[in-house]
Amino acid sequence: MIDRRGFLFSTAAASLLGADVARKAKRVIYLFQHGGPSQLDLFDWKPGLARVRGQDLPESIRMGQRLTGMTAYQANFPTAPTIFKFAQYGQSGAWLSELLPHTAKIADELCIIKSLHTEAINHDPAVTFFQTGFQLAGRPSIGSWLAYGLGSENKDLPAFVVMISQGRGNSQALADRMWGSGFLPTKYQGVKFRSGRDPVLYLSNPDGYDATARRRYLDDLGALNQIKLEESQDPEIATRIAQYEMAFRMQASVPDLADLSKEPESTFEMYGADARRPGSYAANCLLARRLAERGVRFIQLFHRGWDQHGKLPNELPKQCEDTDQPTAALIRDLKQRGMLDDTLVIWGGEFGRTVYSQGELTETNYGRDHHPRCFTMFAAGGGFRKGYTHGETDDFSYNIVKDPMDVHDLHATMLHLLGVDHTKMTFKFQGRHYRLTDVHGKVVQPLVS
Repeated sequence: MIDRRGFLFSTAAASLLGADVARKAKRVIYLFQHGGPSQLDLFDWKPGLARVRGQDLPESIRMGQRLTGMTAYQANFPTAPTIFKFAQYGQSGAWLSELLPHTAKIADELCIIKSLHTEAINHDPAVTFFQTGFQLAGRPSIGSWLAYGLGSENKDLPAFVVMISQGRGNSQALADRMWGSGFLPTKYQGVKFRSGRDPVLYLSNPDGYDATARRRYLDDLGALNQIKLEESQDPEIATRIAQYEMAFRMQASVPDLADLSKEPESTFEMYGADARRPGSYAANCLLARRLAERGVRFIQLFHRGWDQHGKLPNELPKQCEDTDQPTAALIRDLKQRGMLDDTLVIWGGEFGRTVYSQGELTETNYGRDHHPRCFTMFAAGGGFRKGYTHGETDDFSYNIVKDPMDVHDLHATMLHLLGVDHTKMTFKFQGRHYRLTDVHGKVVQPLVS
């Protein structure tokens, strides 16, 4: 009898997932920039803003759109052009900020999307929306959906791994439910890797307790759990058995994965010196490549510190200094190893930043509030179109004027590149068939190579 995963990619499954869906990517590395990077200071250059610096944002642009409680009290909304220089890079002529010199060198590998928009204006619902397709908590995360639908290529590692790093800017809370499995079986939830001696909690044996003793213990525990499973038919007991076995196998696979001592010096030159520091964004990017090599399906990096409500000219360069080189290095590393074609890399946050300054605008300082109406993300590899910029915003980077794209469209396009019809990968819960894109989403064909 064929199992669910085998069925998913069998000939019989073609009608389920759509026979016209050609699988280009095998795995995803999602570099989530938590806090909302400023598209105006990094990607969406608006030279005309220099002429209206300090002037109140026209009502014809703002159109009474929703504001956060942090700027709704302001009597004026002074236009704040970026202080950073922009230039065009690569044969594609992509516009990038001076804050991203390493990313600029791989401009022709990037698919830059300038017309993303979202429904949420505050961090928690906005991050929840990106991770689950819903603003309310409780739904499966995108990594869990892919673990459920596609499984893992390595029986000794989870299908879905999460790593978190802390930047040098303002940070918001990040709940474990962002990589939770929601109503899917818990075996599909993300496994959080930590810095330090034990990347996964409770993975090491206690002192005086060896692998042979642990194997005997798990065999006895598994037998008891099997009896209970046959009595109750509770699928969570089956999950518990499988997770105990996974943990045992990870005792051997994770230490080897986390051991960077065999990486050549050229690797650390490429990713930067910070890659030697466990828990840094650079180290996590390097571990993401190693996880991808070992067949992990969905690798999610959360990097915090992009919430620049004030002192942006001082804080944003530091944040880019931590992330620019490792991000570019990861993409270059995957390419030189022949893995970029089937690895989908996504970079971006939960929303963008406002063109007007939050609080006082001075000659050397400004801040930006949350802006869900338009923002920029980029993708590389996995079938995304290279050297392409999608969408346009108005002269204030406040509204989208061409090719709008929402979160559900991004999810639908990602699934399409992974060979999945987003309308047909569903799970029945409380009498309804749910999916990552709910009842929305379309594949954005111009993004597909």
